[in-house]
Amino acid sequence: MPKIKTKFICQECGYESPKWMGKCPECGVWNSLVEELEQNNDKTYIATTNMIMPLTVDEIEVTEEERLKTGSDELDRVLGGGIVRGSLILVGGDPGIGKSTLLLQVSKNLSLNGYKVFYISGEESEKQIKIRAQRLKVKGSNLYIVSETNLDILEKHIQNLKPDIIIVDSIQTMFKMELQSAPGSVSQVRESTLTFMRIAKGLSIPIFIVGHVTKEGAIAGPRVLEHMVDTVLYFEGERHHTYRVIRAVKNRFGSTNEIGIFEMKGDGLKEVLNPSEVMLSGRPEDVPGSAVVCSLEGTRPVLVEIQALTSATAFGMPRRMATGIDYNRVVLLMAVLEKRVGMQLQTFDAYINVVGGLKLDEPACDLGIVCAIASSFRNIPINSKTVVIGELGLTGEVRGVNFIEKRILEAQKLGFERCIIPYENIKAIEDKLDINVIGVKNIYEVLEEVLGG
Repeated sequence: MPKIKTKFICQECGYESPKWMGKCPECGVWNSLVEELEQNNDKTYIATTNMIMPLTVDEIEVTEEERLKTGSDELDRVLGGGIVRGSLILVGGDPGIGKSTLLLQVSKNLSLNGYKVFYISGEESEKQIKIRAQRLKVKGSNLYIVSETNLDILEKHIQNLKPDIIIVDSIQTMFKMELQSAPGSVSQVRESTLTFMRIAKGLSIPIFIVGHVTKEGAIAGPRVLEHMVDTVLYFEGERHHTYRVIRAVKNRFGSTNEIGIFEMKGDGLKEVLNPSEVMLSGRPEDVPGSAVVCSLEGTRPVLVEIQALTSATAFGMPRRMATGIDYNRVVLLMAVLEKRVGMQLQTFDAYINVVGGLKLDEPACDLGIVCAIASSFRNIPINSKTVVIGELGLTGEVRGVNFIEKRILEAQKLGFERCIIPYENIKAIEDKLDINVIGVKNIYEVLEEVLGG
């Protein structure tokens, strides 16, 4: 009887070792190496199909195919206009965030449009899915559901059913009998994804794959999983809040800057068509420490409220906390206020928060952060009808930002009366606007306009 050979595989990065180690030398994660049986690779694989000859780039013909509409404008925008046939889409997010709910609603919309949808669940039974489908009012004779995790059986189902779209919930539950490792291991996840990729490309069937995430928020399993798929979508938001943000971090068929915003209700996820109005709902007026900025998420301008609170510290080292904004960026901007304006912030704690759960990462929000901090420090409220847009340099200069006219039009649409922008952006405004636009060159002029000096 041949000796059984085993190897140890890191469940984070896929590193293989002949012996166990406490720390993976590849990714540095502790206790991530798991023992798995070594597969017999002595088999010789013979191609059963005709060999495809290489073609020059000029010989390859490309036809413009119509994308499948999901029935959700927000999701279609993130995908780049709809679902591309033969694409492999990975959807990740925290447990209970709404991934399965969103995909079940997409299944309903596609099935009602005449597409045959095959929903594969490895975590719920058919009856459990039916209960959720009744709550979401999901019906349709074109929606097929199966609770199965064996890939060999699922391949036969796909051959017999010939669906137009496949949804897999989730990839960590799928397994192949040939592999001895447990479902969810690096080998099983990699082989399962390869199987679905072969089905998607070979039969031109778009496939949605749900992926679990780690406690750090990254997709669980080997990093190669994100490289294999065409699109990676992250579902963000707090489970205890109603708003959800879906963001593309990789997209071979569209932009990676677009976001879609949904609101979780009792009967499923509802699209938020005007996110600016939602983000500013309930905003207090004439309260120090509140400023409104216009952030550009992809091609969509979104008005967001930034709140700041400064208080005298009780310790020798002041505390800094930032939610929704890069912490290092906040510290940098506070240093500019201390050096250029003379605000003695070194003895004050500072807390910065982006209302609504959005994450702002563009420089155009710098002036809003600075104005909110200065407003709280001086205890002077900012006019509630004022929007502040611009990037701040280390010498205190205000630099221009892109798509300024689109941002101003969004502020005008929501009834704001004054917009403070970089001076060099004034010449880029072509249309006649019904809003007072003020150009500023440095931090002194900004504070003069918003706080009166």
